[in-house]
Amino acid sequence: MPADIAIIDYGMGNLLSVSKAFEHVAPLAKIVVTADPTIIAAATRVVFPGVGAMPDCMRELAARGLVDVIKQAAERKPFLGICLGMQALFTHSEEGDCAGLGLLPGNVRLFPAEAMKDADGMKLKVPHIGWNQVHQGMRHPMWAGIEEGERFYFVHSYYAEPADAAVVAGFTHYPFAFTCAVAQDNVFAVQFHPEKSQAAGLHLLANFITWEGNSR
Repeated sequence: MPADIAIIDYGMGNLLSVSKAFEHVAPLAKIVVTADPTIIAAATRVVFPGVGAMPDCMRELAARGLVDVIKQAAERKPFLGICLGMQALFTHSEEGDCAGLGLLPGNVRLFPAEAMKDADGMKLKVPHIGWNQVHQGMRHPMWAGIEEGERFYFVHSYYAEPADAAVVAGFTHYPFAFTCAVAQDNVFAVQFHPEKSQAAGLHLLANFITWEGNSR
């Protein structure tokens, strides 16, 4: 029996926390953490989590033969990217001057040191760590039941800059507005960590269980 949710294991990611969060919101679902392309290809839904550096991510995906199955899954079924799993969907990252999967045109950039000041001129830390408001950039089934401006948990030094503003599903200020969620067809991806974002994060994951894809 195919998995209801395949969580991609490429050696980098908060896999236990992600799988436990899905078990909480979907106790009857078959949830598998796997590096097997066959299992990923057969799953009903796919989750691409990640922490760490983009060059390491892309190297591990290639070494484990996961690049093609990720691209195919994103085209064919509901697909959720989390943190580095969102950044890797883009064309290129400044981190290690590294090519991404190219599923979404755009670049991943380091927070610029000269811009990292709050309204009072105080220096903001990089990485961006902690709770921050997420503003919804579009109507989307993944936002169902989640309030505009809800707070989610972030840990990152790089942010995505999509080439097409139409894919921006959410944004956050730190200190300028940056894209923190993208949506295109079967893909919904977030910079924050829903598995660490308590009730709001669990609500987002529950929405993923019922979302059928192919909608912005």
